[in-house]
Amino acid sequence: MYAIILAIHSLVRWFVIAGIIYALYRSYMGWLAGKKYSAFDNRIRHWSATLAHIQLVLGLWLYFISPVTNYFLQHFDEAVHQRQLRFFGMEHSVMMLLGIIVITISSLLAKQQNSDSAKFKVLALGYTFALLIISSSVPWPFSPLVSRPWLRQL
Repeated sequence: MYAIILAIHSLVRWFVIAGIIYALYRSYMGWLAGKKYSAFDNRIRHWSATLAHIQLVLGLWLYFISPVTNYFLQHFDEAVHQRQLRFFGMEHSVMMLLGIIVITISSLLAKQQNSDSAKFKVLALGYTFALLIISSSVPWPFSPLVSRPWLRQL
C-alpha cells in the first residue's frame, strides 16, 4: 500500500504544480490586462485548489503509513538531527500544509471579491506565495536538502 500511495503522490504533484502555474498565468494575464473574470477562470481557481486538497489527503495518508515518518515520530530526539528524517517528518509536511492553506485562503478570498481585478489580484499574489512555499519543499532530484526521483515508480 505504501509504494502505491507514494507513486500516486509523486504523480499528482505534477498535476498540482501544473494547475497552480496555469491558474497563475490566467490570474496575472487577467489582472495586468484588465480582463473580465470568467466562469472558466472560476473553474481554474476551483480545480487548482481541489487538486491541492487531493494531494494534501494523499500526503496525510502517506505521512501516517510511511516507515520514514513513523521512525521520525518514534525516535524524535535523535531523528530531528538527521537531515532526511527531519525533512520528511517535519519540514516537508509543515511547508506543504502551509502552502495548501495559502491556496485555500487565496481561493476563498478571490471568490468573495466584488471586482474582476481584485479576484485576479488575490489569486495571482496568493498562488505565487503558495507556489514559492511548495516549490521550496518538494524533494526535487537536484535539491541539496533531500532528493527524490522526478517520478516514483511502483
